[in-house]
Amino acid sequence: MKTEYKWTTYYMELADTLLEYKENRSELINKIIKVYDNINMKLPRLSNDSIPKNIDPFTIFGLFNKQILDKKRVRIACELKNEFNLKSSVPSTFEAIPKINNLSATFYNFNDENINKNIDNLWNLFEMAIKYADNTTPTTKENLIISYNTVLPQKQVKWNITIALYWIRPYTYVSLDSTNRSFLKVQEDLSSDVTSILNSIKDNPPEAEIYLNLCDKCLHALENNHKYHSIPELSDYSYQKKTNNTNMIGDCVSETNYWLLSPGKNASKWNKFYENNIMAIGFDDFDLNDYPTKEKISDKIQEVHNDSSKHTNEVLALWEFSNEIKENDIIFVKKDTHTILGYGIVKSGYRYDTQVDDDFYHVRSVDWKIKGNYHVDENLIRKTLTNITKYPSLVNNIKELFDKELFDNLIEDIDSTTSYSGYKKDEFLDETFISEYEYDTLRDLIKFKKNVIIQGAPGVGKTYISKRLAYSIMGVKDKSRVELVQFHQSYSYEDFIIGYRPSNNGFILKTGIFYDFCKKAALDFDNDYFFIIDEINRGNLSKIFGELFMLIESDKRGIPIQLLYNNELFEIPENLYIIGLMNTADRSLAILDYALRRRFAFYTLKPAFDTDNFKKYSDNIDNEVFNKVIQIIVELNSDISNDELLGEGFCIGHSYFSNLEEIPNLNKHLKYVINYEIIPLIREYWFDDEDKVELWSNKLRSVIM
Repeated sequence: MKTEYKWTTYYMELADTLLEYKENRSELINKIIKVYDNINMKLPRLSNDSIPKNIDPFTIFGLFNKQILDKKRVRIACELKNEFNLKSSVPSTFEAIPKINNLSATFYNFNDENINKNIDNLWNLFEMAIKYADNTTPTTKENLIISYNTVLPQKQVKWNITIALYWIRPYTYVSLDSTNRSFLKVQEDLSSDVTSILNSIKDNPPEAEIYLNLCDKCLHALENNHKYHSIPELSDYSYQKKTNNTNMIGDCVSETNYWLLSPGKNASKWNKFYENNIMAIGFDDFDLNDYPTKEKISDKIQEVHNDSSKHTNEVLALWEFSNEIKENDIIFVKKDTHTILGYGIVKSGYRYDTQVDDDFYHVRSVDWKIKGNYHVDENLIRKTLTNITKYPSLVNNIKELFDKELFDNLIEDIDSTTSYSGYKKDEFLDETFISEYEYDTLRDLIKFKKNVIIQGAPGVGKTYISKRLAYSIMGVKDKSRVELVQFHQSYSYEDFIIGYRPSNNGFILKTGIFYDFCKKAALDFDNDYFFIIDEINRGNLSKIFGELFMLIESDKRGIPIQLLYNNELFEIPENLYIIGLMNTADRSLAILDYALRRRFAFYTLKPAFDTDNFKKYSDNIDNEVFNKVIQIIVELNSDISNDELLGEGFCIGHSYFSNLEEIPNLNKHLKYVINYEIIPLIREYWFDDEDKVELWSNKLRSVIM
């Protein structure tokens, strides 16, 4: 029985309507801005400027066909209907509709010098595709072929162009997104012609003649097929198949990892990698797909080299390259121990390819974002391939070489399209030095009170623990449901909730980070959301929260109140929890007022050196210098605790000595921590007691010299 898809009518009518604005794009942009203003949503980044000067119709479809909540998709679609006076019903579900990656939500590249010409080309393709679908003639086909092949080489297009054509005429064009491609490649019962064409297509989307031939063959097969009756039905079935064969959220991939890659000796392969959108490593000429374990790779290498050496570094690099790197991981490219050449995003799994390079056969596709020459002070690891995720200081130092805002937006977009790994109480206990009793107490406090302040001395892991506490309560490592902000003396209501901001035309009303996060949580009421405020005692809470200060109380959640700057009724949803973080060693701060204390539960974290988990961690480190340093730190903390002017709130936390299992030169690292983090802190504590500073500095240095 043929399945009807009501969404197709809406999508095709929207396409017809957008075509009317081909020569009036300024009005079209104004309408899109109005759409987002009317639904109180932030307009996605569509250009390097705050307001785009040009736009194509495929990008407008992409606004509600990317990796966002269906509730948001419906809201955007509803307002598009209102703004453009569409007659069709707005879809309530989006079955059989492929989504594009948030990283590719525009069909043009912001920084391309030919951006306006590229957008013109997209409009032309949009028009020709509609004309061909509605009236197939030799002329309309020829025009479509020309316009399609013109657009295909443009940056930011690739496979997405077939998705876009499917959106605007779903009964004519086949979407060649990864799910559909994988499905159609094995559907011999549909058409051997279709599978043959698809299997002949490699890493890049086909040119127009091949693509249209594929669509024609598919349509012909569907006319006589008993199982599928239309392209949307076929697409729907492929997505159902994928869902049935994929684990539920909680058993999927983990968060983004960061890798350091050396592209050949003296970076000799870098230009080739960049130009071909790949990364590759050499070593030996055999397909790693045939060797599913490290042991088998090692055995093969020994066979190739005819020796008994373990080839440890080579085996590890080959294994990590073929098995542990994931799509959407970040690759930093290095030249020597102090030079970064650029970074990119992994876009494919491993493949063995002898055609790309003369001696580098192990290949992955990469979307390279930046190419340049950047100096980093820290010594870079010399190995060919290294997972540097566990070295956050190194990762942060490299990140700082690039435009921070662009990089952070990039990572945010990656995270929003990633499936989330499960995270429960056991994972929390494994990753922290918190006891089960402490965890239960913290979890119960925040569930009951909804607002908790975690306070403690420097280095007790307040931020680290608060994020993982949130993940454990949510059950998944979903970063999109955790927001972190840092307060300071100048932080205001306008920054946090809503207020007028300067613009090119005077002042405009803009919503703040807490306002937006509350709205986000309210649309997803079945899931918990966590708002973390670092340095919460540095801000004026009454000023920052304004009239909402009362509403953060647990029994006031869900009660609407009128905001200061507009007539909107606003509420803090019941599924939003607030975690404040406070450094007890901050002398510059006044005592917290009663209003704050009344609305929050307080929990104090202490250094964990005497816990069972830290002792196990120390045993795993198995380093004599490390053990001696920790012993002195414990003695130092005892002295700090007994000092009348300091006390327990000034003790040295365990975080300074955490996550050191894979540090290549641990003793050197400890030397840096002692000299450049611990001793300066001691000097600050006992600024008026040089003898005390000298005593403990000498004790610490005696161990690490």
